[in-house]
Order: sequence, then structure tokens, then C-alpha cells
Amino acid sequence: MTFHETKAAKRIALLILVYVGIVVAFESLLGFFQPAGQSTLVITTSDADGATHDRVLARLESDGQLFVAANHWPRGWYRRTLRNPSVQITLDGVKGAYVAVPLTDEERDRVDGEHSLGLMFRFLTGFPPRHFLRLDPRADLDRTWPEGSATPTPR
Repeated sequence: MTFHETKAAKRIALLILVYVGIVVAFESLLGFFQPAGQSTLVITTSDADGATHDRVLARLESDGQLFVAANHWPRGWYRRTLRNPSVQITLDGVKGAYVAVPLTDEERDRVDGEHSLGLMFRFLTGFPPRHFLRLDPRADLDRTWPEGSATPTPR
């Protein structure tokens, strides 16, 4: 490698390192602060040991149904939900029991098209793959969870 090639390679490596740092900082801040608002919900998932975990997510609606998306690299909530699709959702201050269902290809295309992410957001999050889940209310359970309980009340 010539001197100029080495210098160019170092600059490219530095740019990549800076970009990775930006993505890590952005994702860490989002995870730490978990901004909530009118367009968000809280999903409560449980792990194999029964411990519950809350995560603020963007609330997506399409054709009268409720959806969530894994839009970031940190996605422990998504993996827990795939292992145990019975989740608790807090929506506008009301808790309810739901089951999380992976989407069909048709649903995925429709929801992704209706709720596309901007280029700047995708850049700041490192262009992670996007995965969706539909949240169906549990018909066999009350829509409320007893305070402090990790499971909904059976009807």
C-alpha cells in the first residue's frame, strides 16, 4: 500500500468507527429514556424465569388492528415475545392481555408501507431489519391485569 492508500484506508476506518459510535449512542439513549407519548404503548413481556420486562414501543394501527415493530438492533422484547406471545399491553393508561402474532407477508407489506421509517431514523439506528407483530386482544382473559401480577385474570 502506498502512503496515500494507507491514509485513505485510515480515514475510511475512522468514519466507520464514528458512525458505529453514533448508532450505539442513539440506541443507548432511546433505550435509557424510552420516550412515551400519544403514539406509543408499553409492552410487558416475560422471560423463561417469569420475570417481566417493560418496553415503550411505537403504536402502529392498520385496518383497525394494533401492531408493533422491532425497529432497532436491541430487541430483547421481540425475542421474548416470540418465545412467549402472551403479553400485557398498556394503551392510553389501560392494561390488557394480548397475544402477539407474526404477520403474513401481505400484512407486513401493508403495515410497513403505511408506517415507513424515514431515512434519517434508519441511518441513526444503523439500518436494522424491521420485524412486525400484530397484537390481538385475548378473548379468553379479562382485559385487565391485577396490580402487581405477571398474568391476566381468567374469565
